[in-house]
Amino acid sequence: MGRTPAIRDFSAIDWNAWTPVDRCTLVFVFDGERVLLIRKKRGLGAGKVNGPGGRQEPGESIEQCGIRETREEVGLVVSGLSLAGVLRFQFADGYATHVHVFRTDTFEGSPIETDEALPFWTPVDAIPYDEMWADDRLWIPMMLEGKAFEGRFLFDGDRLVDYVLEPAAGR
Repeated sequence: MGRTPAIRDFSAIDWNAWTPVDRCTLVFVFDGERVLLIRKKRGLGAGKVNGPGGRQEPGESIEQCGIRETREEVGLVVSGLSLAGVLRFQFADGYATHVHVFRTDTFEGSPIETDEALPFWTPVDAIPYDEMWADDRLWIPMMLEGKAFEGRFLFDGDRLVDYVLEPAAGR
């Protein structure tokens, strides 16, 4: 799949025909009142704080992707993933990604630094939103409240241009 032409206007996106370049995961691991976050070292969002996750590989379910990416990025073996929400990101340069956000409190091991990520635990009431993507401060509180969500976001580089965020239908 290639990138679509540059998009500057949210209303120009036909979300019914929209096709992502990548399908990805984010996994938020909870341990009591704290959550595991990472400082991303490379790739899209390098330098930003987020949850572990990444691109789905061929033949892999989206849940298997979340489990694999968490193990590769921070060394934890997670299970019992629960879908928290679904996000669709369109970038003005044509890149697009469809992200499934999971949460779990079932894991084995201790987080380790890798070439991809520097993991750290933070209290859920001290999440560093100012170091994250602009959309995170919009939907992470919904996840923390246990509310399922669906979002569509348009970014121009790091700048959030427009969005729609709503409760997930049927969940």
